[in-house]
Amino acid sequence: MYCLVVSEEEYTSAKEFLRRINMYKSYSMELAGRTLTVDIGRVAAQANGAVFIKYGDTTVLSTATASDKPRDGVDFFPLSVEFEEKMYSVGKIPGGFNKREGKASENAILTDRVIDRPMRPLFPKDYRNDVTLNNLVMSVDPECRPEIVAMIGTALAVHISDIPFDGPCAMTQMGLVDGEFIVNPSQKQWDEGDLQLTVASTKEKVIMIEAGANEIPEDQMIEAIYKCHDINQTVIAFMDQIRDEIGKPKHEYESCAIPEQMFEDIKKIVTPEQMEEAVFTDEKQKREENIRAITEQLEEAFADNEEYLAVLGEAIYQYQKKTVRKMILKDHKRPDGRAINQIRPLAAEVDLIPRVHGSAMFTRGQTQICDVVTLAPLSEIQKIDGLDANITTKRYMHHYNFPAYSVGETKVSRGPGRREIGHGALAEKALVPVLPSIEEFPYTIRAVSETFESNGSTSMASTCASCMSLMAAGVPIKAMVAGISCGLVTGDTDDDFLVLTDIQGLEDFFGDMDFKVTGTHKGITAIQMDIKIHGLTRPIVEEAIARTREARLYIMDEVMSKAIAEPRKEVNEWAPKIEQITIDPSKIGDVVGQKGKTINEIIDRTGVKIDITDDGAVSVCGTDKEMIAKAIDMIKIITTDFEQGQILEGTVVSIKEFGAFIEFAPGKEGMVHISKIAKERINRVEDVLTLGDKVKVVCLGKDKMGRISFSMKDVKED
Repeated sequence: MYCLVVSEEEYTSAKEFLRRINMYKSYSMELAGRTLTVDIGRVAAQANGAVFIKYGDTTVLSTATASDKPRDGVDFFPLSVEFEEKMYSVGKIPGGFNKREGKASENAILTDRVIDRPMRPLFPKDYRNDVTLNNLVMSVDPECRPEIVAMIGTALAVHISDIPFDGPCAMTQMGLVDGEFIVNPSQKQWDEGDLQLTVASTKEKVIMIEAGANEIPEDQMIEAIYKCHDINQTVIAFMDQIRDEIGKPKHEYESCAIPEQMFEDIKKIVTPEQMEEAVFTDEKQKREENIRAITEQLEEAFADNEEYLAVLGEAIYQYQKKTVRKMILKDHKRPDGRAINQIRPLAAEVDLIPRVHGSAMFTRGQTQICDVVTLAPLSEIQKIDGLDANITTKRYMHHYNFPAYSVGETKVSRGPGRREIGHGALAEKALVPVLPSIEEFPYTIRAVSETFESNGSTSMASTCASCMSLMAAGVPIKAMVAGISCGLVTGDTDDDFLVLTDIQGLEDFFGDMDFKVTGTHKGITAIQMDIKIHGLTRPIVEEAIARTREARLYIMDEVMSKAIAEPRKEVNEWAPKIEQITIDPSKIGDVVGQKGKTINEIIDRTGVKIDITDDGAVSVCGTDKEMIAKAIDMIKIITTDFEQGQILEGTVVSIKEFGAFIEFAPGKEGMVHISKIAKERINRVEDVLTLGDKVKVVCLGKDKMGRISFSMKDVKED
């Protein structure tokens, strides 16, 4: 037996090393034909919860951390979700001058939102500690998308941590390729398939749905959703196994719930009947005035009670919420007096903004969106530097703006936030399936939705306005698209619920769901579902999808079609005109010329823009059709070998004793011998031609040395 004598410092270090080894656990399961591996205790031991998760070769570090106590004055749950895209994960160095990752990409922000939406409802409603959920993408396998790995890792990191959480939840993605469902598809299958569906579930219910689809029928979409839900149950069982073995006890926290006694004291001053009268009005401004008056009344009544004053705003919010929910669920009475399945008043118009390429406005109650479309040549296409090697450009861009004045507030614009980016992406996703191909319509397209007024579901109004604006701009979309949102109020049991068509802001704030669906007459193009409860039963999902179909068909047939029934046959007069031809790829160098000399000369002479792809597709863009035609003629001359009998028109650019050189297009010249200039004999070329003359010639074929000969005198008069 040997005894090793070490210093106290060495002993402490060794003990810490052994502790980490004992904490390190690895778990695996088979998921959709690939191995999902989770390492716990291997890295990031100081986080409340950390998961080093691998799916195929895609590797993500998911961590969950929480503050010890709430910050002073915080009256909401401060949850932050981060999805960090590291370019080393795909073997790239970031582009630009600063060779390090900068602000989050749009894809990262959208992934943050998809993770946030199912996670947020599962934290206690009275929890106010700061929580950060971070996902560090360290390696990307194109067969295993990092978003799904981060979603699973985040839920598991919180589940095994000491942070209070009513989970777990699990997430599955579903693709559709050649009519077959693909579980957790590869990046290529995801990008090229007809369905991009993400579903999160708890043990009993669906808690989040996000989808983009190529006009998928409603019944097929429901089938896909519940295939995902079934797979989620296997992942949840895996998470529970890990939690049972190494999960930490949940920590105690300071509850921020409003005391029941405070509600009783408030009701003595403002009765439920008075609160009902205050909130049940179809004018948002009137309702806000009523609540301000109630707030002032209660502030005066509780002037000596600092404890009540500190949480009065939250108490009034909860009082409004209980009032609205009770009246909707029990009495089927909505704040603005509508029926449960009734849409607010609708209006649609096009061409309200002069000189832009396309414009439309869609109004639904107190929600109003003006959308403006801009068309540009393909050179204006957006370049993307991200983790997906399959997508490096984006031809259609939808941007959404939400200024403070749209809700009657005073706030300086700081640029688009995560909400604006998310709403723009949803409307973009809704319209992508109906856009024409580049071959059919060789334009870059940008749609901008300006929110003029907001009182619920502006993203769906953006979809409607953008569809009309595209048609007004002359974009030959394949079908009309509309969108609508449904809400939900639930009771004490799963069977006690009411689905509301076209929710306004108040019903969104106080309700349990915002279920947005866009689509055509044929089927669904996008879904986004936000909820505040622990999930939806299948009857709720099916009713919401059915309601949204009924509503969107009404919007398209009775409102949008009356403003503009189909895409205009030509682009707007202010839009650039684009003509496209195809040339032999081997001739691209001839069109471009040395250091771009030839193509720049064509541009200078005609004022057009020219884009050439590697496969020989040439797009000529301009506002003057004659100049576009002239540029195309030049390109055709440059790329076409001269043939005997071909008639050409050119400019005299050089005169010699033996003849004249005629330029037919930039970089393309030919010679007419002095004997071929005129029918009669001439002694000097200058007797007939001067520099700059426009002349017609006919190709005579090749001479003995293989050179092309031209003649002016042999051009037939007709």
